[in-house]
Amino acid sequence: MNKKLLIAYDGSGPSEKAFAVALDLAVKCRAELLVLAVARPPEPADDVETEAILESAREHYEGLFAPLRELAAAAGISAVFKVVVGHPADQIVRHAEEFGADQIIVGHRGKTLFQKWLVGSVAKRVLSYATCTVTVVR
Repeated sequence: MNKKLLIAYDGSGPSEKAFAVALDLAVKCRAELLVLAVARPPEPADDVETEAILESAREHYEGLFAPLRELAAAAGISAVFKVVVGHPADQIVRHAEEFGADQIIVGHRGKTLFQKWLVGSVAKRVLSYATCTVTVVR
């Protein structure tokens, strides 16, 4: 049974749809929700740049998280919102394992044939490495 759900969120249209699916599923299963946003570090990264990026990302995502927090609260769902730095797929899989997620929900990017072929390096890597169920929302 799905008691813990991780939603990968980047503020895009597909991640908005994925959040809606995750929230609906959380309500039906009475599950906890971890909303994870991942900021990419510069290449090569150093500690000062990484810290500045994380702080900037936190500020950016806090604004995006506000309406999501309200939706989760209105639905009676326990939701944690977190911003981390790293490669998105790696961080999603890592945090899903740490959280004990039963399911990961990610948005699908790609409207053109080329973008569909890429099936997001993120979604594809999450599908490949996750140890739990993964749902890709279109």
